[in-house]
Amino acid sequence: MAHAGLRTARAPAGTRPEPARPGGRALIWPGAAFGLALTAYLTDVAAHPLRFTFRFFDLFIYNHAGELVRHTPATLYTWHFLVDVQYLYTPFAALGFAAGSLLPWPVLTWLMAAASFTAVPLTLWVTFGQLGWAPRQRWAGVLAVGAVGIWTVPVLVSLQQGQIELVLMALIAWDLCQPDRRRWKGAGVGVAAGIKLVPMIFILYLVLAGKLRQAAVATAALAGTVLIGFAALPEESARWWLTGYFLHSGNFTRLELGSLVNQSLLALVTRTPAGATSATPLWLSAAAVAGCLGLAAAAVLHRSGRPAAGWVTCAVTGVLVSPISWDDHWVWVVPLLAVLVDAAVRARGPARLACWLLATALAAVFVAWPVQATGPRAFLPYGLVGFGSGSHSLTEVFRLHGLQLISWNLFVLAGLVMFGVLMAWAARAWRASYLRRSPISSAR
Repeated sequence: MAHAGLRTARAPAGTRPEPARPGGRALIWPGAAFGLALTAYLTDVAAHPLRFTFRFFDLFIYNHAGELVRHTPATLYTWHFLVDVQYLYTPFAALGFAAGSLLPWPVLTWLMAAASFTAVPLTLWVTFGQLGWAPRQRWAGVLAVGAVGIWTVPVLVSLQQGQIELVLMALIAWDLCQPDRRRWKGAGVGVAAGIKLVPMIFILYLVLAGKLRQAAVATAALAGTVLIGFAALPEESARWWLTGYFLHSGNFTRLELGSLVNQSLLALVTRTPAGATSATPLWLSAAAVAGCLGLAAAAVLHRSGRPAAGWVTCAVTGVLVSPISWDDHWVWVVPLLAVLVDAAVRARGPARLACWLLATALAAVFVAWPVQATGPRAFLPYGLVGFGSGSHSLTEVFRLHGLQLISWNLFVLAGLVMFGVLMAWAARAWRASYLRRSPISSAR
């Protein structure tokens, strides 16, 4: 990133970095890195049967939910896909999936793959824009971080399974990076929350950040999705919203909650000896503390002129406190890497080195290492999650020991480390703001 030619030693985060005569070679290394990463990915896809690289399992569920809406809507929340998999998203989302189910399956799959892949550079583009990067440096940031991002486990799994997570991330990031003067800023967050409930945390973030108009727009958009659902699918909407269906943790067994691919605080607690008998109360306590701290820190960062760091903090908080955070839900590591790179470019001395080391370590944790380097393990074909567990049965989830306690919780532990870093940034920003307002400081 030093090739981008940024001279930002004392520029506050969120302001446009001052270019230091960016030359024509500013994009060569980032462009080469992204080209190499993309070529390696396409080569990997071409070298394996598509059933291994693009299973579209989640998209299969979305598509079948859409067909149920069109033909037998009363079975939307009772039908079981394959063995014991149910549709869990909102009726509004099901209406969108119904429209998608009108397309031929091959067309739908590749449209979803294209939209998901495009979501990665789009998210980075708007993130670096909000961080204040000028166009040439902005492209360099997108290409450099994108080269790493497309090879992270969350992104690869989302692409492989046809998950909607990348699309929702891009929608939320695009919405939150819009100028405040945009009348409909917040609508993207509301629509995302109308599809999947976890993005509702961004509405709370907007309120605490003082963006009340944007929060109102998001709330109105969410309400609109609910009304559309009730108008088109009244019985299914009543079941979803009025019976607490979306709160039923019983939709997942205790073993599923503690499975390797669930990387949330609840999963971490469930996989401890104490969690085997009292996971829910322990998780509720931990989630309440993390949620309050995370939202407060996100608001402080936003109010201190670091909006990108603010909504990224909110995103990390949401993934941590959600009871179910599959490995692909951690796609927010992509804009998080962008925020770390921005911090590294702006810092000087030991702080710069620390930011680069932190970004490198985060990328190393989430990147898709080949099994030849990490060894075989249960459930995941690549990445470091579950490293050292060997051939591990799901029924042994409550008997983890030694390295397994780390490897089985690797994403959530990395998320907690970053959570701590973001808390520290927020505390420093709050302290700086307090000192500026202090009469004693003014007198000096």
